[in-house]
Amino acid sequence: MSDLAAQLQDIELIKRLKYAYCRCLDTANFTEMRTLFTEDASISYVGGRYKYEFAGRDKVISALENAFHSEAVACHQVHHPEIDVVSPAEAKGTWYLRDWFLDKRHKIVTEGSALYRDTYVKRDGRWLFQRATYERIFEVMEEVRQMPNFTSHYLAKHGKKLPPGGF
Repeated sequence: MSDLAAQLQDIELIKRLKYAYCRCLDTANFTEMRTLFTEDASISYVGGRYKYEFAGRDKVISALENAFHSEAVACHQVHHPEIDVVSPAEAKGTWYLRDWFLDKRHKIVTEGSALYRDTYVKRDGRWLFQRATYERIFEVMEEVRQMPNFTSHYLAKHGKKLPPGGF
């Protein structure tokens, strides 16, 4: 395989990694999510009212599992990837995020966009997240006065069940 063909294949595999990340978030599939990160992975997500930072795969997965629980509704879409393969085992990527998140317990909806800036490493032939970050381009948080009439709610069935009163 030529260098260009190998690089293009790596870019496609990294795209699939990022798409799997979004799917796992919105479906609370944290068993699969665990396989997408290195053991020493870290995240830093900066919004208008929060800074969400964790280091170590176990802490990252636990934090995400607590955020995407049975009383949340989520939709994450990424597009416009700019992926640079730095070496055969390291790459960097920038993605445009558009998301919507409803916290049913606190009756708050968050909608916005951000730029993900990720670092990936290739281990045992697989691309994994080493670091995932975003900073919001814009974010709107609003109180929900009347809850939508959900006819389907995947996280209600598959997300972590929260104890009464919180985490």
